[in-house]
Amino acid sequence: MSDVIQRPASTDLKTNVTYLKDQLGVDKSFDLVHLDLSFDGIEMAIFTVDGFAKDEAITQIQRELNHINIQGENIDIVENLTKSRIPYIELETEIDLEEVVIQVLSGPAALVIEGYNRIIIIDTREYPVRGPEEPDTEQVIRGSKDGFVETLVFNAGLIRRRVRDRTLRNEYIRVGRRSHTDLCLTYVEDIADAELVQYVKQALKQIDTDGLPMGDKTIEEYIFGQHKNPYPLVRYTERPDVASSHLFEGHVLVMVDGSPSVIITPTTFWHHLQHAEEYRQKPIVGSALRFVRFAAIWMSVFLLPLWYLFAENPELLPNHLAYIGPNDIGQVPLFAQFVLAEMGIEMLRMAAIHTPSALATALGLVAAILIGEVAIEVGLFSHEVVLYLAIVAIGSFATPSYEMSLANRIVRMTLLLIVAIFHVPGYMIGSLLLVMLLVSMKAYDTPYFWPFIPFNGRSFRDVIFRAPMPLKNRRPRAIHPADPDR
Repeated sequence: MSDVIQRPASTDLKTNVTYLKDQLGVDKSFDLVHLDLSFDGIEMAIFTVDGFAKDEAITQIQRELNHINIQGENIDIVENLTKSRIPYIELETEIDLEEVVIQVLSGPAALVIEGYNRIIIIDTREYPVRGPEEPDTEQVIRGSKDGFVETLVFNAGLIRRRVRDRTLRNEYIRVGRRSHTDLCLTYVEDIADAELVQYVKQALKQIDTDGLPMGDKTIEEYIFGQHKNPYPLVRYTERPDVASSHLFEGHVLVMVDGSPSVIITPTTFWHHLQHAEEYRQKPIVGSALRFVRFAAIWMSVFLLPLWYLFAENPELLPNHLAYIGPNDIGQVPLFAQFVLAEMGIEMLRMAAIHTPSALATALGLVAAILIGEVAIEVGLFSHEVVLYLAIVAIGSFATPSYEMSLANRIVRMTLLLIVAIFHVPGYMIGSLLLVMLLVSMKAYDTPYFWPFIPFNGRSFRDVIFRAPMPLKNRRPRAIHPADPDR
């Protein structure tokens, strides 16, 4: 029931029906359903959205109402219906017509009864939903193959299935003056930092906008801001097992209805470099996979600017590395080659997103021939440029965090530009500025580069190596868990 009543319901059925029909636009939208009913001389009306209503449930409710026989008895009809007649679990009453309008547009059905200012809300909604398939960007060889879907209730159930702790909390919050988007704040009360939970909750409640068209991404920008910073302050995941493991560490999740991605907060830089596959293998194998991923990601940022620096300044190379650099520069300056090639890869990525699956392979072959072979033959690119750009392009996608890969791409191009202008001092200053940016960042009260800076030996070891699970008996100190021991 609403805390503040904006439009009190009347005991007159006609007044309530007229207002609801006008606000819902029943006569203007074909999918808004209004039924006038009469059972045992009692006038009623039902409002619901055709696309959300479960037909079997509505039919069963009408069948039960047809059997009521309370004429002349001095009883509360609303009380009688909710407690003994309407065969449904999710029932509540509402006295605010504005709230009733929002509820109906969200999916539940509203039952209005003559002589009562309490309207029965029946959650008979059934959203169109796809099956919980494995996410494309977080696939594992071994492990569960389910993933989050676009329905908030189902996502909460996928987490509840894995976290059966009695202190698991799923708090409902509604945001958006027009969209009335459903959010869920999920955390383990005995583990998560109470101040962090309160901070996220207040940040969500203070969101003042008419709608959230971009869902979870919009939520991140409202909570943490830092709009000029390319690096993500939260992690997105579509895997229930990944989300559940973060809950046990003390993180807080934000789920948005209509989005299959769950927001994990707070996170550090290193959270974006970890993958579920590392924990599906033996510790030594997981550590090896982690080393390869770290190397690929760091190369995707620093390798291209470093190679360009050596290519433009070969005197910096020792004799045994004199082979580094282009044998044939080509007709286009090296910096322009990198810019054109980066633009080509980005165009290919965007084209692949909009290309039907049946044509994606053909698109990749055409792009490989045109960008690779033909561009080299005509002198547009040199062989070395294509080689090193291919290495950093692969390294960019080595992280399961798509947002991190995009941020690294922007940083790589910025660093390349600085090196092209200032050469050696540019590479040194650019790298220093990048480290300073990462060190100065914070997600709420969690340093972004922790546990490297500020340094914590035990935690840094867990970042570099995939520690055996029996030895991981401490939760990350940087997120201030209420219970630090596992």
